[in-house]
Amino acid sequence: MEIWINPACSKCQSAVSLLDAAGARYTVRRYLEDPPTAQEIRDVLTRLGLEPWDITRLGEPVADELGLDSWGRSAGDRDRWVEALATHPILIQRPIITADDGTAVVARSPEAVRAVSGEIG
Repeated sequence: MEIWINPACSKCQSAVSLLDAAGARYTVRRYLEDPPTAQEIRDVLTRLGLEPWDITRLGEPVADELGLDSWGRSAGDRDRWVEALATHPILIQRPIITADDGTAVVARSPEAVRAVSGEIG
């Protein structure tokens, strides 16, 4: 299992605490220091069953600079969004947990953290 975090984020800290309390084995990826590639983002989106705009933090200053609110949200726009996330990882919603069984969640709630694996309860 891998968790993408920003250590300064309270939701990330909570998710890590829940994983630790459950005795889960996981790898931490500080995605601002070790940004995912566009392909890794596509893979995670597939696992999440989401589109790139669904995991984009539109409140970030760079989102305003890029004008993301005006970008299209169709299949033809997907690559543009993925490239923006790869270039500006601060835009990626956090934390994201990818489990060894192929599932993934945006783990912003305790329930989402628990849902990623039947072992975490």
